[in-house]
This record gives sequence, structure tokens and C-alpha cells, in this order.
Amino acid sequence: MSRAGWIRCAVIAVAVAALEIACRMQLIDPFTVIPPSQMAAALADILTTRELLLEISTSLLNILIAVCCTIVAGIAIGVVLHPLHRVRRILDPFLSSYYALPLFAFYPLFIVIFGVGSIPIIIMGFLAGLAAMILSTLDGLDNVPRTLTKVARMHHMGRLSTALQLQLPAAAPYVLTGIKLAIAYGFIGVIASEFILSGRGLGFAIGFSYNNFDTRTMYGLILFVLLLVILLNLLLHAWDQRMQLRRRR
Repeated sequence: MSRAGWIRCAVIAVAVAALEIACRMQLIDPFTVIPPSQMAAALADILTTRELLLEISTSLLNILIAVCCTIVAGIAIGVVLHPLHRVRRILDPFLSSYYALPLFAFYPLFIVIFGVGSIPIIIMGFLAGLAAMILSTLDGLDNVPRTLTKVARMHHMGRLSTALQLQLPAAAPYVLTGIKLAIAYGFIGVIASEFILSGRGLGFAIGFSYNNFDTRTMYGLILFVLLLVILLNLLLHAWDQRMQLRRRR
């Protein structure tokens, strides 16, 4: 681990220890926040509770489907839009202001169209990360060296084969950034949608615990989400570092 990584770990450890001490000394109302040690104990209990594991698996499946669809659609749309300069100029303002739109306002419409269930939730997770994936793909393709395009022309490669074999591998760092954002927005879109109008999933379980003053279960589930997202980001960061090292070699 690098020096910066150790510093980050130390800062997190100090913050957790300070929160533990503040909670134990009752400087913080226990109905508001519980000590981190109790959160960890609650998480251990959750991982052995069948009902809560079903809620977790439901959300993770929805997130997986939403993120995979976001990545595939975002890359495909980016590849198609990249050479269409006039279309890009028209769509750029919409893509740039995409996250100014209240996406959750469309959730009731999706329920009317698709009914109550997993489909509206997956669509919200899909839409939450789509613009970030498209923009990251476009940025990556814009920074592909022109020599690769010339090589493709010399070998009479088609547009699809050029994109798959030359452009996307060269744009991999930017695409990976888009994947990181797609995962983050996918978690936000799915879990937040489950808060609004769903009888299943992590968001529903957290909201149910909150409404019933079960802070122990609530913080245990929040800790699970936090640790899972951190783990995924660490894995993607390690993959990114490995790719950059291979490029330098």
C-alpha cells in the first residue's frame, strides 16, 4: 500500500475511534447514532438472518442488472455518437445537464407503465449512471491517439472492429472511470428507489428499520452498503493501477 493509502486508513481509523468514544460517553444521543462496534455486531447478525439476506440479495441482483445494462448501453451509445460531430453538438447540452433533472420524478410513471416490482427500480438504477458512462466513453475516444485511427485505415478495418480492437482498449482508463461512476450511481438509484415505493430490498429494509426505531439494524445495513461500495472501488482502483503499470511497461 502506498503512503497516501496508509494516511487514508489512519484518518478513517481516527474518525471511527472518535465516533466510538463520543457514543460511549453519550455525547451523541444513542437514538441518533450507535457506536461503530455495535454497527459491526449488527452487521454480523444481519449476515446470519435469512429474511435480511433475501432483502440484500434482491437489491444486489437489481444493482447488478442495472449496472451491466448501463455499462453496455453507455459504451455502445458513446461509440455510435463519437464520429457524429453534429449530433454530439446537439446532445452535449443535454448530457451536461443530465443530472440537473429530477430522475426520481419519473418513478411513478415507470410504476404505471411497468407495475410495482423490480423493473422500475432497475430502470432508475440504469438511468442514474447512463450519462456518466456515455460521457466517460466519449472522453476516452476523444483522447485516442490519431496513429491508431491511421493504422485502422491502413488495414481497412471497419468502424466496429476499429472501435472494439483499437479505440476502446486505448480508452480503457476513461471507460473504467465511467464504470466506477455507473456502479456508484447504480447503488444510489436502486436503493433510493426502494426507499420510495417498494416492499423489498435494502432500501426498504433500511427505511422499515428507521420507521420502527430499530437503529441497530438500520446502521448495520448502512454499514454493509458502505463496506461493499468501498470494496468494489478498491478492486476497480487496483485494476486501474495494474492497467496503467502495464501501459508504462
